[in-house]
Amino acid sequence: MRHGRYRFIFGFLAAPVILYVVFVISPYIQAFYISLTNWKGISANPQFIGLENYTRLLDDEVFWAAVRHHGVLLLVMPLVTIVIALFFSFLLNLSGGQRGGQMRGIWGSKVYRVIFFLPQVLAVAIVGVLFQAIYRPDESGVINGLLGLVGIDPVGWLIAPDLALWSIIGVMVWQAVGFYVVLFSAGMSSIPKDVFEAAELDGANRSTLFFKITLPLLWDTMQVAWVYLGIAAFDAFALVQVLSVDRGGPDNSTTVLPLEIWRTAFNFSKFGYASAMGVVLFFMTITFAALTLRVTRRERIEF
Repeated sequence: MRHGRYRFIFGFLAAPVILYVVFVISPYIQAFYISLTNWKGISANPQFIGLENYTRLLDDEVFWAAVRHHGVLLLVMPLVTIVIALFFSFLLNLSGGQRGGQMRGIWGSKVYRVIFFLPQVLAVAIVGVLFQAIYRPDESGVINGLLGLVGIDPVGWLIAPDLALWSIIGVMVWQAVGFYVVLFSAGMSSIPKDVFEAAELDGANRSTLFFKITLPLLWDTMQVAWVYLGIAAFDAFALVQVLSVDRGGPDNSTTVLPLEIWRTAFNFSKFGYASAMGVVLFFMTITFAALTLRVTRRERIEF
């Protein structure tokens, strides 16, 4: 074994590395190359045009509108989702105090975990169709029907440019919260109960347990959650595709880069230009993840 260990390691890793190069690295390289051409999806020999596609992006108002929407998503969606998920996780795991020598959540917490997680198991397209009925602009919509009961006129949640993006963000938060409730619940369950018992003996209230003990000990989990949610904010293709008016409307008020990449490639047959958008999106995502991990890095707390 000692003499053949390198051969064993190479043989063990060769297959997955080859598969990764063929199915992950190779498409990235192809996308980078196509972004430097004017390929329209048909010609076998596209014309090389250098950085012309990237120069065009600088003057593309729709592209910059999509980038601004990603900025709003990055600021709002992860923050709101993490705050709500932390609140529910604390209620379900630690808010009930000690019973039988263990920290417990509110009554029925196991049932609530299942209920919160249900949106996560629904296909994104199904979620979009569901909220089309909820956001319907007349009184047949769920929300406008409830508003009509108290004398409020119907609101065009998805047809008003000022409200459409926020309405879609609300759907994204609703779908994501359940997963992060489970994630944070797993993190809280791994915290030694002795820590909470000692804090309660010292007179710590629920607020102190949450802000002074739970949050610092969940920092690594929150860091991972923020990265995942940021990557989700750079996607948002399916919900915008299903929910928005005219796919990114009204007046491009909800468009995002994945939707523009799809539309540019398959509606206008500008695969080179679409690939340039994809390369920009790739670097935006990588930069966000690296900056988040760097800015939120802190010394690990050992139990």
